[in-house]
Amino acid sequence: MTLTDDQLDRYARHIVLREIGGAGQKRLLAAHVLVIGAGGIGCPAIQYLAAAGVGRLTIVDPDMVSLSNLQRQPLYGSDDIGQPKAERAAAAVGRLNPDIAVTAITEAITAGNVAAILAETAPDILLDGTDNFATRLIVADQCVRLHIPLVSAAIGMFQGQVGTFYGHKPDAPCYRCFVGDAHDADDCDSCADQGVLGALCGLVGSFGATEAIRAITGFGDDAKGRLHVIDGLKPSMYTMRLSKDPACKTCGQLSIRKP
Repeated sequence: MTLTDDQLDRYARHIVLREIGGAGQKRLLAAHVLVIGAGGIGCPAIQYLAAAGVGRLTIVDPDMVSLSNLQRQPLYGSDDIGQPKAERAAAAVGRLNPDIAVTAITEAITAGNVAAILAETAPDILLDGTDNFATRLIVADQCVRLHIPLVSAAIGMFQGQVGTFYGHKPDAPCYRCFVGDAHDADDCDSCADQGVLGALCGLVGSFGATEAIRAITGFGDDAKGRLHVIDGLKPSMYTMRLSKDPACKTCGQLSIRKP
C-alpha cells in the first residue's frame, strides 16, 4: 500500500510519531474494527477510529436516537432523534473521513446471531461499548472462539474501565476470567437507573479507541492482561493485572500447563 498525498497530509501527525510512522498508518488503513454499541462509549470511539484512518468500520446497534442520549453521545444531534443509531453513526463517519468503508447493522447482538455476525464481518479487532453484562459476555465468549482481540470499555456513574482481552491465547485472560459467570443473566442496573457523567463517556470511549489503535499498530507496552480503572470522583486511574482463570469455562482449557 502506498499512501496518497492527501493521506500523507491527513495522517501526518501519526506518521511523525516514531512508534506509528508510515507503516503503522498503513496497518490502520488496512484494518477492520467492529464496534458494538453506538452509545456513550461507542460515539467517541467511532469518531477517533474514523479520524485515525481505520480503513473499515462496522457499527452494530439496534437502538434509535433519543433526546436523553444527547447528553453523552455527540455523534448525534436533535435532528437525529428517532433515527437508528448505527445508521446515523455511519453517516457521521462519512462526514468525518469519506475514505472509510463503514457498515451499519441495526440488530441486537444475541446468543443466536453473534457467531454469524462476527464470522460474516470478520473484524481484526472488536470494541465492545455495550451497557449490559449479558451482551458483553456473549460477545467476549465468541471473540475467544474466533480468535478476535477484544477491547472492552464500560462506564457507570463516575467510574469507567477499559481492557484489552486476548483470551484465545494460552497466557492471556478473557473477559469472563475477569467478571466470572454471575452476570450471564444480567440483572445489573443501567445508566438510565444510575446516571452517568456525559463527559466521562468521552474519556472512556477515546481510551477504548486508543487501545484498539495500539492493538493494530503495536505501539507502546503490551496491553494483554491489563485493566485500566478510572474514578472520575477523585479523580484517579489505576491499572489492574489480570490472570487467566484455569477454571474459566470459556478459555480455561487454553491455560499454559506446567510440566
